[in-house]
Parts: sequence; C-alpha cells; structure tokens
Amino acid sequence: MSNGVISFAGIGSRSTPPHATKQIIAISSLLAKRNWVLRSGGADGADLAFEIAYDQFGGNKEIYLPSRGFNNSTSSLYNLTDEAFDLAEKYHPTWKILPPFARKLMARNGYQVLGPNLNDPVKLVVCWTQDGVEQGSQTTVGTGGTGQAIRIADDYKIPVFNLQKENRFQQLLSYISSEMWSIIDC
Repeated sequence: MSNGVISFAGIGSRSTPPHATKQIIAISSLLAKRNWVLRSGGADGADLAFEIAYDQFGGNKEIYLPSRGFNNSTSSLYNLTDEAFDLAEKYHPTWKILPPFARKLMARNGYQVLGPNLNDPVKLVVCWTQDGVEQGSQTTVGTGGTGQAIRIADDYKIPVFNLQKENRFQQLLSYISSEMWSIIDC
C-alpha cells in the first residue's frame, strides 16, 4: 500500500461462471466505492468482469497487459521489464518450456500482485479458478495462469480469496469489513 492507496488483484479463469461473475460485480461495487484500486490483466472471464464492473462503479484501475492492445484493451500498462520476466521465471514451475507469449502473460501477472514497480503488494487477491486453489503449493495446470499470481501472493503472505470455494464470498466480505475498521482505527 503506497500513498495511502489500497489495491487488490481481481483475476481468474476465462471460464468464470455466471454466479461467480455476480459475486465479482458485488465485490467491485463495494471496493470501488471505498476507493480501492483494482489490478487486473484484461483477459476474458474474471479479469474483464472485474474491469467492466469497476468502470460501471467509477473505480480506479490498473490493467496490466502482456502486449499492447491485448484483447482490444486500451490500457497503456503493457511494457514488461526484465525484472518482471525474472520474477515470472522464479515463480513458474515450467518456465523453460513456456512459449514466448505465455511468458509475457506470466510476467504481466507479477504486476497484478506487486504493482507497477514490483514493490507495492496488493492487500488481497480475489479470483475464481475451477479448482478453488488459494495456496501456491497447490496450483496445477488446472489452475491456469491465475496460478502464477497465487504463487506470488502466497510467497508474499497476501490473502487469496478464491470464489470457487464454498462460503469464500462471505468470508471475503467479513475480511474487507475488518480491514476497513483497522484503517479507521489507525
């Protein structure tokens, strides 16, 4: 958290189901109105659901792309540094066999969790993956690219709320509420 700004990563599978999309919209409404900054990646599914909802509720967002114009996005956050690639290599279990564009996607995931200079971690990660994974050690091929962000978040001790898990939406709302009170108490 820099300059008093609170950010979160809103990410997940391209095949996020409608019930999870409704939860994403509700979370986006709540956090946008509380001036949290969304960090996401412009991919179909969960990423776009967060982004579109944030636009609807007037929230500030940082959309990190693997390349200019990815998925027709107009975001200017597409310049990937050597540090982002080094970070991606550190956290990806099969880095050496990834094709070049997949490496760009993984490098972009570092910014979603750690910000534009890779030194400003988000307060939490909200995602939806088919397998419901929340810990880096549990990610598999089935977790998809979101697994990269989960591995980074886990290593940085950032809470991950995977909406695929039962009751996680309610737990997330409680967590956000307690975080808001801790900020007020300061």
